[in-house]
Amino acid sequence: MALVEASRGLIAARKNLELFSASSRHLQKLVRRNHRQFHGRAREYLPALPDLSESQSEVRAAISKICSKFPDDYWLDIDNTKKWPSAFTDAIAKDGWLGICMPSAYGGADLGLGEATVMMQTIAESGGGMTATSSIHMNIFGLSPVVKYGNEEQQKRMLVPLIQGKERACFGVTEPNTGLDTLKLQSFAVKDGDDYVLKGQKMWTSTAQRAEKILILVRTTPLEKVTKSSQGLSLFYTNLDREHVQMTEIPKMGRAAIDTNSLFFDGWKVPKRDLIGEEGGGFKLIMHGMNAERILLAGEAIGLGFAAVRRAAHYAAERRVFGRAIGQNQGIQHPLAESWIQLEAARLMTMQAARMYDDGFATGEYANAVKYLAGEAAYTACERAVLAHGGMGYAKEYHVERYLREVMIPRIAPVSQEMCLNYIGERVLGLPKSY
Repeated sequence: MALVEASRGLIAARKNLELFSASSRHLQKLVRRNHRQFHGRAREYLPALPDLSESQSEVRAAISKICSKFPDDYWLDIDNTKKWPSAFTDAIAKDGWLGICMPSAYGGADLGLGEATVMMQTIAESGGGMTATSSIHMNIFGLSPVVKYGNEEQQKRMLVPLIQGKERACFGVTEPNTGLDTLKLQSFAVKDGDDYVLKGQKMWTSTAQRAEKILILVRTTPLEKVTKSSQGLSLFYTNLDREHVQMTEIPKMGRAAIDTNSLFFDGWKVPKRDLIGEEGGGFKLIMHGMNAERILLAGEAIGLGFAAVRRAAHYAAERRVFGRAIGQNQGIQHPLAESWIQLEAARLMTMQAARMYDDGFATGEYANAVKYLAGEAAYTACERAVLAHGGMGYAKEYHVERYLREVMIPRIAPVSQEMCLNYIGERVLGLPKSY
């Protein structure tokens, strides 16, 4: 199938949504007749969401159709065997979804963060969880600095193969000695004619084992020679040169199929044409994508939480002990009901944050708030899903233990919950910096 064309809005989606459109119209009539029955049941597989815009609804329906071909057992096998989910990523790329937020001039759909958030929530909610979303996450948001600050030659050269799925990208910012203190990073680039020579290390770089490209932030002016610590950092999007970059995979708790790595590099030549924006101005560029990433990750967390509630609700309705369904007991029913409420509240705020971002507002407060809310709500939902299953919750065949292992990610990355609260404390409450 051809790539998504902006002039048609989502060619694949809009040609194949007759059934969805009919059900959507039926749902809207139902809403008008009875305002109490507007939401699909939590036990349904990827129900329509009536608050979404037309384009967002089309995205959800089209992505749901793709995800229905990759059930939980597919993701269980991927997790057990640590195999990259090639069939899934190929299906997403084939229909042009990797370019959902990219300019139409380069084969993208020119849609907003709202549509991308719906897409990523739907993928996680299908049962793919963080494994599925992480396999394409960087392609969705990662090159927003190139879209906004790259020149025309860079955009054509860098965006087209990414949108087509011919190239994969990874992200190199975090370092072992600096963590979240990005302004103190130590990896360095020295100008050498028409090249920069990079030396240093990065940590927690996901998908590097498969990526052809990397978006990397390094210091080009020593910290002691700048007037502000945010100066002297430069951003490059370049080939991941395996001759000069040593990659070591990090064994981890969950998401086994998606590699996460530490990188060590020395003598790595990067051409000047791969510098994004001005030398020394990279921090501003990288910040442009951070709010979008937090909103996007919130959507992924919420989707995983809803998947957990769906499985737990089905199990609670079917599992009988002492002559009755365990879901008849408030000790099972109420925690799951509370988790649905928390997830839905987080979802609505996340969509508001995405709308504000798409409308051009500075969304730091909302981006941090929804990242925090979604991480907490999703973790609680996954934990409760395991507990609702009792001993079976510990068994892989019921999938919820995989959800619980993966849901730790949105509580830790891309920024800690405590740093989200720090942001709100300083920027919203006006309190002194605490760190």
